Amino acid sequence: MLEDGFGRRFAYLRLSVTDVCNFRCEYCLPNGYQGKPTGFMSVDEIRRLVAGFAELGTTKVRLTGGEPMVRKDFMEIVRVVRATPGIERLAMTTNGYKLCETADELKAAGVDAINISIDSLESERFEEITGDRRFAKVFESIDTCLEAGFGAVKLNTVLLKGLNDHELPGFFEYVRSRPIALRFIELMQTGDNQAYFEKRHVSGDVVRRKLDDEGWKPVDRGPVDGPAVEYGHPDHAGRIGLIAPYAPGFCDTCNRLRVTARGGLRLCLFGRGSQNLRPFLQRDEDREQLKACLLTALLGKKVSHFLHQGDFGDTPHLAYTGG
Repeated sequence: MLEDGFGRRFAYLRLSVTDVCNFRCEYCLPNGYQGKPTGFMSVDEIRRLVAGFAELGTTKVRLTGGEPMVRKDFMEIVRVVRATPGIERLAMTTNGYKLCETADELKAAGVDAINISIDSLESERFEEITGDRRFAKVFESIDTCLEAGFGAVKLNTVLLKGLNDHELPGFFEYVRSRPIALRFIELMQTGDNQAYFEKRHVSGDVVRRKLDDEGWKPVDRGPVDGPAVEYGHPDHAGRIGLIAPYAPGFCDTCNRLRVTARGGLRLCLFGRGSQNLRPFLQRDEDREQLKACLLTALLGKKVSHFLHQGDFGDTPHLAYTGG
């Protein structure tokens, strides 16, 4: 089993398949994608990677980007990951631009859960934040995914001062009749957003106080759930979640590891450096070496991030490691 020096076990892999994104969200890629869209892991490398993780106890994989669906072979990746023995749950995070056309195919290919990034319920504000005009299509995709029958449909909303923090009542109302989990994500500082962070950061306490005032109660976390603390309310079909990385004890229940689209193992979103796994992904016969590398690397995982000290590691922006 993958376990670090603090007794935390890691059954959840967040796997980026590309760092390319076709949106220009101002908190992540305000100038659009500036990298080189080459050198990403092949389908066979991904197959070998996930098999190694599964043999060490990983049961859940989340496919991320960038925007994962810009890869033309994304459906093939989904099928390969889902077919891996030991993988019980396959999720993905997307900006939703393609879901109206592909939701049924994704479900049939084995995706269990969909997370859709949507930072406003207002079309003009959505365009301002994301740099994209497809609000109606993304918004429609939420109900499309519900109709397709995924085990879970969740929305991710980065909380931004002066842009969408006034929409909290609308977001709460949105989940009154929809069985979805809407999670507010506290803006995090990265290598290239210090001025933006200082201008737009809103503490997760703002959401927490509203939840408490309106009678929402925390619900129990599952063993492979992500970092969100989710709340339920008897008058709402859906849930509200909060991802607050600056809250005390945020890292205590860490259960996930990250691999970048080019095969780098990241022990923490805000850590430094990565372990290159690609030398162990070229042949099926190298799986034992891959597993040994993973077990050794975990011994270097820190007890927490150091965001409170202004240390955000070497993460330039969230698309770099899959968020």
